Amino acid sequence: MTILHIDSAITGEASASRELTAAIVAELAAAEKDARVTYRDLAARPLAHLTLPAFGEDDSQAALAEFKAADTVVIGAPMYNFTIPSQLKAWLDRILVAGETFRYTESGAVEGLAGAKRGIVAVARGGIYGAGSPQRAIEHAE
Repeated sequence: MTILHIDSAITGEASASRELTAAIVAELAAAEKDARVTYRDLAARPLAHLTLPAFGEDDSQAALAEFKAADTVVIGAPMYNFTIPSQLKAWLDRILVAGETFRYTESGAVEGLAGAKRGIVAVARGGIYGAGSPQRAIEHAE
């Protein structure tokens, strides 16, 4: 089993999402003796925001290769300003590639090409965003 561990919180040791992803990855790795973990810290080594030339850059190709090689992807997604960090969005832009990880069918529907991956997203946020909360309408991380 190959586990891709993605952290994107800018708060370092104070990060709740980093604590969650570390616990999740530790539990997954303990359950699989041959587990291999690839770690990417998007705050420490951010990918540049997407531009057309960025698709050919080595960092973009490496991020896509890591994703494609993983059986399980564990993503730490803190919420900043009502959504995910821009560093995480830049990573998503590298792995959501037409013809590589998805395709459009003849009818225009989207079809996944990444296989049977397991995805675990650890969402962390401050404030109250539960059902019935006035904040719920402006929360876009989930």
